[in-house]
Amino acid sequence: MEFASVENTLSKALPAPNSDFYQLVDLLNADEAALVKKVRAYMETEVQPIINKYWSRDAFPFELLASFKELGIGGLGYEGYGCAGGSQKLFGFVAMELARVDASFCTFFGVHSGLAMGSIFLDGSEEQRQKWLPQMARFEKIGCFGLTEPTVGSGASGGLTTTAKREGDTWLLNGQKRWIGNATWCDISIIWARDVADNQVKGFIVENKSTPGFSVEKIENKIALKVVQNGQITLKNVSVPEENRLQGGNSFRDTARVLRMTRYMVGWASTGVQMGAFEATLKYTQERLQFGKPIASFQMVQDILAKMLANVTACQCLMLRLAQMDDEGKLADHHASLAKAFCTSKSRETVAWGRELLGGNGIVADYNVGRFFADAEALYSYEGTYQMQNLIVGKAITGIGAFV
Repeated sequence: MEFASVENTLSKALPAPNSDFYQLVDLLNADEAALVKKVRAYMETEVQPIINKYWSRDAFPFELLASFKELGIGGLGYEGYGCAGGSQKLFGFVAMELARVDASFCTFFGVHSGLAMGSIFLDGSEEQRQKWLPQMARFEKIGCFGLTEPTVGSGASGGLTTTAKREGDTWLLNGQKRWIGNATWCDISIIWARDVADNQVKGFIVENKSTPGFSVEKIENKIALKVVQNGQITLKNVSVPEENRLQGGNSFRDTARVLRMTRYMVGWASTGVQMGAFEATLKYTQERLQFGKPIASFQMVQDILAKMLANVTACQCLMLRLAQMDDEGKLADHHASLAKAFCTSKSRETVAWGRELLGGNGIVADYNVGRFFADAEALYSYEGTYQMQNLIVGKAITGIGAFV
């Protein structure tokens, strides 16, 4: 009887892994659903087959840029200026699909389309939007976002050491930026610096390849987001014309507008990472045999799979509501912070369970889960640490700031 039961288990068709347990994709309209499906197909057919090779050697698949731009998702969520437009809900679903296959590819997109383009869209002048956004939406110009410094991370709001000094119609920038995604190869850098005249943070568009004094060193030997080309930027008397100063970026409050939007994008990305890890783990457990049967048939394995799916679903629902609030103009910093903290912490938990179920194969990139496991660590830290996000939420709910 037991042998027959095992034979039946092995011979019947098992459910295909599906991380959309509450069928949230049904909330998209036909055009949105078609775009999400298009992005999923691209990531599965073009990126998935090669990404582990690039991840293992800390390299970016530049040959994919030509086909990636054909998806037409540059500037997703921004209206006008050649941008893809659409709702924040659509932006989130696309980000999940990117991260579901590779968090690094999602990060490349988020840095370019979210942080760099977002800085110009939110803090740039009309002339700057007209000049830069159409090119960036077509991926003809790739951008990065330089805020974090070698000695300044969470304290960026009041302690930037990179300085900007105005001399007539030009600005001289001096300092360093670290952990800047896309920095080693992009065309323009959004650099945030402290104006020595008024001590306020201001934003600048630096045209990398044509600017003397601007240099980038690649950060080597990372254990996470290895496909992302992070760099340390050094600025030595870099001259930037006043026309390249972000005209609406005159204090850290303006910088924070960009961070608010992109911070909760990390929530979408970390949810996508969980989706990818869950689906890869489920497939593995359905195929991996021990004691003559798939390990997916064991009670303890099913318990862990159910907990992984619960985390995925909770994060999906939280992020969906956040996107609705953004589309309604109700999104505040503390809303984005709660999402970033919760989703990235749950992502660490989810991918750790997946790595556990794969046993020794869980540390091999070929099985994908090990890559998700490592990349979740970076998502947990960037765009503001877990503790800093909770302090932002704490201030909102208590009315008392607990920052140093």
